[in-house]
Amino acid sequence: MNPSFRRLLVLVAVFLIAFVAVSAIQTWRSGGDLRSLIPGFQKKSDLFHPESFTLPTKAPLDLSNVELLSSLNNEYALLTEAVVPSVISIDTSGVRSELLDGWGGTRVRNYPTQGQGSGVIVTSEGHVMTNHHVIAGQQKIHVTLHGGKNYTAHLIGEDALLDIAVLKIDANEKFVPLKMGDSSQVKVGQIVLAVGNPFGLGETVTQGIISAKERSLSDNQRDLFQTDAAINPGNSGGPLVNLRGEIIGINVAIFSPDKQNPGFQGVGFSIPSNDVKDALLQILERGRPVRGFLGVQMRDLNPTIRADLGYEEDDGCAVIGVSPGSPALLAGLQSWDVVRSVNDEKIQTSTELFSLIQRARVGEVITLGVWRKGKHLQLKATVTESGESVAQAVPPPLNQGRTRDPEQVLQELGIQVRDLSVPERMRGFRGVVVTGMTEQSLALEQLQTGDLIFAVNNARVSGANEFFLHLAASAAVQVTSLHLLRDGKISIVSLPALARKK
Repeated sequence: MNPSFRRLLVLVAVFLIAFVAVSAIQTWRSGGDLRSLIPGFQKKSDLFHPESFTLPTKAPLDLSNVELLSSLNNEYALLTEAVVPSVISIDTSGVRSELLDGWGGTRVRNYPTQGQGSGVIVTSEGHVMTNHHVIAGQQKIHVTLHGGKNYTAHLIGEDALLDIAVLKIDANEKFVPLKMGDSSQVKVGQIVLAVGNPFGLGETVTQGIISAKERSLSDNQRDLFQTDAAINPGNSGGPLVNLRGEIIGINVAIFSPDKQNPGFQGVGFSIPSNDVKDALLQILERGRPVRGFLGVQMRDLNPTIRADLGYEEDDGCAVIGVSPGSPALLAGLQSWDVVRSVNDEKIQTSTELFSLIQRARVGEVITLGVWRKGKHLQLKATVTESGESVAQAVPPPLNQGRTRDPEQVLQELGIQVRDLSVPERMRGFRGVVVTGMTEQSLALEQLQTGDLIFAVNNARVSGANEFFLHLAASAAVQVTSLHLLRDGKISIVSLPALARKK
């Protein structure tokens, strides 16, 4: 035998012996059977034998011992069974525009979007309530009903400030609607169910209580209900129902510290059903929301304004402008009046004032508690619909003299705007939205309702008060440029400088 080959065999034998020895030592130390190292050997105990077992056949408690819980369990199931058929899932798609600031100035980026949300059927004809932000800017809307049926839907009308939209299912058949409840009767601590389509999972029901009332997420959002019923992304637009199965709110938002990956933290918000019902009826009757209008530009009080006016009270907000032909002007309101109450209800901020006016009925006569240069006045104003006030004739401008007062500048320009809604701000927009113009407005040919004005003379504006302050100061002395977004495109319009007075 070749000596080299013999050495190889010896090495292999030594390796095998060492391997077996190590395995035997490890098996012995672990308490195993050394015979298990022999190939093909298996102990009888290693063979599987069926186990004997006895499963319990009786529950720990009889239902008669927990009658209250049993009844509650059945009633929750009954409530869910009655509500779920009226709740739908909404899938949307479209193209949105976004303002971007760069070295070359402001530009618009268009990008495709998809979204999900929830809704609730409120008429047998197939009208659906949902959130405005669920369908805003989306061109295609598909809904999925209880049982899996799919339909297209179209937008009937929307209220961006309230964050409400009304859809109509494209089908000629009868649907199962839910009744609107009276949200004024809601009490903190009462039991509620939230129903919706979280994360696109489909019909989901969560239970909780009303945690608080009169919550607000922004300075232009009406008061909301707070609930601990689990609400997650996708629940937006779904109903919050009471124990009778009535809609007492439309789920709108959650509080989450993680803005990138929002999730339920025990704090959800819903729009009260009375506000929702008002918007629904207005949209079904007119195709748009109807809001009360007073025709004033307001500013919250601060130490400087209080000192300038000599006003020492704690409540109220200051009038900085009155629109021509408006209910405020006809009532006798003047610039730098302080409005302290509406129908004897005290106000602290301009937001509270506008909320009360917007909720007032068109044609209603309201009483304004006003402070003017140390005197307390009671003024009567008839609320009109926003955009319907009649403009007074503007006298012909003169060629030279002193600049006009800010109030007169705003009257001649005649531009009406609103602050952006929460969903609009969440989409990255900043500025104000044009809601209308007076008949004698100098901007009548340059602006359109729905224009988003984001800058005055290249200076960014973030709200209506800031916009009016910039506009009045500029137009009194120079040509004013307004930077705006219209139909996804940025443009600039110029307003003339107002002629000076003698």
